[in-house]
Amino acid sequence: MLFLESLLPDQISSFSSLLLIVFAGLTSAITASIGVGGGVLLLAIMAILLPPAAIIPVHGMVQLGSNFNRAIMTFKNIDWKLLAAFTPGAFLGAGLASLFLVELPLHLLQLTIAGFILFLTWGPKVPALALGRLGTFFAALITTFISMFAGATGPLVAAFVKQQHQGDRFRTVANFAAAMSVQHLPKALVFGAAGFVFSDWLGLMLLMIASGALGTWLGLRLLSKLSNQRFALVINTVLTLLALRLIWSAFFS
Repeated sequence: MLFLESLLPDQISSFSSLLLIVFAGLTSAITASIGVGGGVLLLAIMAILLPPAAIIPVHGMVQLGSNFNRAIMTFKNIDWKLLAAFTPGAFLGAGLASLFLVELPLHLLQLTIAGFILFLTWGPKVPALALGRLGTFFAALITTFISMFAGATGPLVAAFVKQQHQGDRFRTVANFAAAMSVQHLPKALVFGAAGFVFSDWLGLMLLMIASGALGTWLGLRLLSKLSNQRFALVINTVLTLLALRLIWSAFFS
């Protein structure tokens, strides 16, 4: 027990750290099984338990580990051509964000993200050009830029990926995981350069990533039992609820 406590950060209580480790596993299972939602839920929990300056960088690193594990477990379903288009856009978006590490109006970001989620979920089918390499590049650039300030663009990326793979549940989950791995990677560079001390949180982040790996494995077992039709219904419902939650937060938080 003393060894475990030595791995945990001094900035929060051991009980809070244990809660975060447990929720990292549960939220990873949610994302692996229904395609989206776990990252936003974990972000909301972190907003309660972590100091404000640690929320987005720690969340980004934990999500990087969780999504990378999920991408490895669904490796055969990754679309490498689209990932190649997503990667430079993500790094460019993070680079641009590093020039503007200021407090942007959160309510405007939340309303923008919610609007795009609802459009991609229930609107007309996006033109093929927008879903191709050029569209993927700009989607990566925009969502990564926003994620540096809001930290909650996962549902927007998921809605975009879902359109690309037309309801195939394994391809949707695999490519969402790969895209989010790429999107979270530059955060280590940007927040590290801005002075955030990741080493203070390393033990907690590693334990949360390990818990997330177990949750991902369990969630993928559940995903295999869903049909594409039921998966589409579930992910559309969850995306809509997340968009409505963002709208509520924009007006009332």
